Amino acid sequence: MSFNSVSFNSTSFSSRSHRLLAGLTCVMGVAALPAFAQNQNAREPSPLEITITANRSPTAIQRTGSAITVISGEEIRKANPGSLMDALRMVPGFDLSEAGGPGGTSNARIRGGNSGQTLVLVDGMRLNDASSPSGEFDFTSIPSGLIDRIEVLRGPQSALYGSDAMGGVVNIITKRGRGPLTTFAQVEGGSYGTASSNAGFYGVNGPWSYSFAASALHSDGFSRYGHRVARLRSFGPLEKDALDSFGGFGRIGYNPGTGFRFEAGAISTFTRAEYDASFGAVPDTPSVGIRRLHSTFLRAEMDTLNDRLTHSLTLNASRTQRFFRDVSLANRSFGSVTDWTHADFIGDRYAAEYEGKARLGAFGTLIFGARFEREAVVTYSQTVIGSLFNPVTPRTKTIDVKQDTQSTFLLWQATLGERFDASLGGRIDRVVGGDMFATWRATAAYRISETGTKLRASLGTGGKAPTLYQRFGGYQGIAALNAERSFGADIGFDQSFFNGRATISVTGFANRFRDLINFQTGACLPIPFQAFGCYVNVSRAETSGIEVEGSATLIQDRLVLKGAYTFLRAKDLSTGRTLARRPESVGKLRLVITPFAKLTIEPSVTLVSKRFSGANQTQALKPYARFDMLVSYDVNAHLNLYVRGENLNNARYSEVWNYGTTGRAVYAGLKTTW
Repeated sequence: MSFNSVSFNSTSFSSRSHRLLAGLTCVMGVAALPAFAQNQNAREPSPLEITITANRSPTAIQRTGSAITVISGEEIRKANPGSLMDALRMVPGFDLSEAGGPGGTSNARIRGGNSGQTLVLVDGMRLNDASSPSGEFDFTSIPSGLIDRIEVLRGPQSALYGSDAMGGVVNIITKRGRGPLTTFAQVEGGSYGTASSNAGFYGVNGPWSYSFAASALHSDGFSRYGHRVARLRSFGPLEKDALDSFGGFGRIGYNPGTGFRFEAGAISTFTRAEYDASFGAVPDTPSVGIRRLHSTFLRAEMDTLNDRLTHSLTLNASRTQRFFRDVSLANRSFGSVTDWTHADFIGDRYAAEYEGKARLGAFGTLIFGARFEREAVVTYSQTVIGSLFNPVTPRTKTIDVKQDTQSTFLLWQATLGERFDASLGGRIDRVVGGDMFATWRATAAYRISETGTKLRASLGTGGKAPTLYQRFGGYQGIAALNAERSFGADIGFDQSFFNGRATISVTGFANRFRDLINFQTGACLPIPFQAFGCYVNVSRAETSGIEVEGSATLIQDRLVLKGAYTFLRAKDLSTGRTLARRPESVGKLRLVITPFAKLTIEPSVTLVSKRFSGANQTQALKPYARFDMLVSYDVNAHLNLYVRGENLNNARYSEVWNYGTTGRAVYAGLKTTW
């Protein structure tokens, strides 16, 4: 998918929404000012705040120069258990869209990049779909109940993680064994015939650690096409599009304390979601999509040279399967089917990676390694025209291809003096029979402990190898495509003050993209069928903006304000148009009110500016404000009861043209541990 396959024109909020977002920025900015006047109350963030993703190994967040947001397990458990997307919407610089609510196709973009330029890891394993045209990850594949924390690393990270990490990295970390045996469970039900549950257990027994969990979700849903879209009211009654999802994972580890340890894990999910064609004479159709995800890994580590050198070997395999039964109707009756198509997409990924970590004392740490990865894609299609009762045409294999990628990488990081932390890394990725590209990244952080301030900056390059579909897909692929490339930089500060009662993080960023792969006609090889179009390296784009996030304890133990805001300017340099579905302004404010120890009330408002869903700045989507609320009560140390409301102001809005979003909805549930 090109950057401008659908287009967006940035415009301002309505005056009321604009004032609210401006207020968020002012509140966070004013709150930071006293830090410089009251040095005796300032402190650095807790050294226990650790990131794994920013430097490929556990690192205190205050020692990283990258822009990173960590979503805790507590925050994830407060969000919608049926949609991982809701847990991510508080992250600045992170833009999300779902086609018709949970279960619909989801896309995630970081700092204005394409969804295929966001690398998604689960426990460090790459899970982007090898069979999709752009190689993006569908976030509906992972139930939120299986997750312990999420780390979102923004900016080009290809020097650390290779292809797909041009915009940033989302590392989804599942629950792992720790402490004594602990069992947990959560159940929830509510609007749209929704019922969800998840349960599991984890713990440590001698040198062994273990963690297992499972989840299930059902929703009667609403019509993905046209639900609550005012201009489509005349279309008449719409059929509901249901969702069923199941998932499970297991993770075990062994650490006898001898310097050798290993860990193994597996995750498997199944999703069945009904959807609508959203085009043709009857866009509201009884179509069905089924998604399966299977992934497993094995990692072994060995400490040598008195713990000065650690060796790590990781093996992993994953398979993404997507099946679509796409139905076309001549009129509103199901018996009037004109044709239906079965499409199967199977993407496999196998990888082996060696990583060494040398601890050099005063000279810092050196991480080095190599990776081999094989991607394979097989697709099938099958079509019947005229009636469901016509003879079935043969199931035809349309693509059966694979490609190998060989990579080497190096990352040096060090603390210079007592305040300055720096890192410098590089990577070379070579697609066998295709392009080879080199990337680099540098970061710096300077800590002023007297004021609780961290100044930081990063810059680097990104690269994304063309997908198998772009190289070999039908008559559209071009095997000789080059990798997409980018350059990005950011600079910002993190401020803690009033003994940690308030924090603010502000980042300014800019990215420039070239050789972007676009589908177009008129520039294809002299093959008759490519007269319809092909993939070529033609597009250029640039993005820039500001990210703000922060929190402030307004009344100790009683009232906390949290907020996030993103201003984004995103342009396709080939056309001068603003990029697709990128709102100029997105903000979220949340209050955490604790009137007494066991009761928590959390109202929140989300504000999104005007954007365009169609190509060439068509299909305007109006700005909107959405009000949500969570009320939670701790019965005791082991049982929590809650009620949450979505879109309580009943705002009418769409994230994708003609696709619906939730109306006013209420859900109730309980969480327990023992």
